[in-house]
Amino acid sequence: MIKIINSSLSKVLVCIGTGMELVRFAPVIKALEKRGVAVVTVTLGQRDESLKGLFELFGLRAQHQLETMCYGKPADVLGSRQLDRLDAVLAEEKPDLVLVQGDNESAVLGSLAAFNRGIPVGHLEAGQMTGGAQSPYPEGMYRRLVGRIVGGHFAATEASRRILIEEGSAADSVHVVGNTSVDALHQTLASRRPGKTVELMQQWVAGRRLVLVSEFNGATGDDELVTAVKALREFVEGQPDLCMIFPLPSSPEVRAVVTAELDCHPRVRLMDPLDYGDTIHLLSGAWLVVSDSGGFQEEAASLGVPMIVMNEGWLCAEAVESGVVRHAGSAVESLRNVLQSALTDDSWHASAGRARDLSGDGHAAARLCDLLLGARSPRFATQPLRMAA
Repeated sequence: MIKIINSSLSKVLVCIGTGMELVRFAPVIKALEKRGVAVVTVTLGQRDESLKGLFELFGLRAQHQLETMCYGKPADVLGSRQLDRLDAVLAEEKPDLVLVQGDNESAVLGSLAAFNRGIPVGHLEAGQMTGGAQSPYPEGMYRRLVGRIVGGHFAATEASRRILIEEGSAADSVHVVGNTSVDALHQTLASRRPGKTVELMQQWVAGRRLVLVSEFNGATGDDELVTAVKALREFVEGQPDLCMIFPLPSSPEVRAVVTAELDCHPRVRLMDPLDYGDTIHLLSGAWLVVSDSGGFQEEAASLGVPMIVMNEGWLCAEAVESGVVRHAGSAVESLRNVLQSALTDDSWHASAGRARDLSGDGHAAARLCDLLLGARSPRFATQPLRMAA
């Protein structure tokens, strides 16, 4: 195993494939640069306008953009081409360390390319496994492949650390640092005002309980989608002090269903998709969040906001165990029951309030930098994070 802790660390390369990966990396990039470490950012995947907006939000830029332009090609062909291009970047930049995050293809490609050149690799959010190698597919296998390659596992919680050790990772290679998405959350709320549209929405909500529908992709059949949206409408209709904000998904079919059911309701506002910063500001004032993709679970937990995950969206095990997140599945009756429990089960909101430090304390990036640079900061390195046992 190649040692990743290096007090003379001078250049780090990070691999980013999605917008949420950039959100999680942004605090790390800034923390490393603040300590004099050069950071080379590489984006992989198809050109994504949301990535451009996030780079602007965090004041960062990508030094290398390896977009895939071969639409319709098999995933293995695209991955092979990206691996070749990434290898060329590594040969040019010669980083001391490569950092990858999560369980997407970018993490696999980045760690494999670095391994082939003998470059140490560190993995953010290591150990967040919720099923077997095939569940979820293909992310379950991707995460395990990365875990066999990297030399440093940076887990968000003690539970993730235990999983990694049980799967064979050396105990001294696994470090609990917290979740850098929590760093990004607090930094965004402190430094960025909401956009004009969101400010108007906040004024509209004032004095009522907000149900925020987040990252709703309509991942069901047509009939199930219609009944799920109707269940959300009925939930709001049944409580005069409830209101709902529903950012519309990109799918024309799903937008049509949502618009037909909700457009004329006086306590529902439909919006175009929101960027990360505006979503965070709305989330911070929400009473309940509903999602069918599973995104923003750590953020909801950090803000003490109960969350419902519909369908088969990814579940953060710690968020579920702590009582912040409840899984409604794909059955509409289950969704109705869980929605109703948000009104009747006071313990749910109490549990959410107690789970604010579930995934981190806002200092994960600084703690990670201490580890990478071999520092012994009294604030971070000598006081290991202990969460979600």
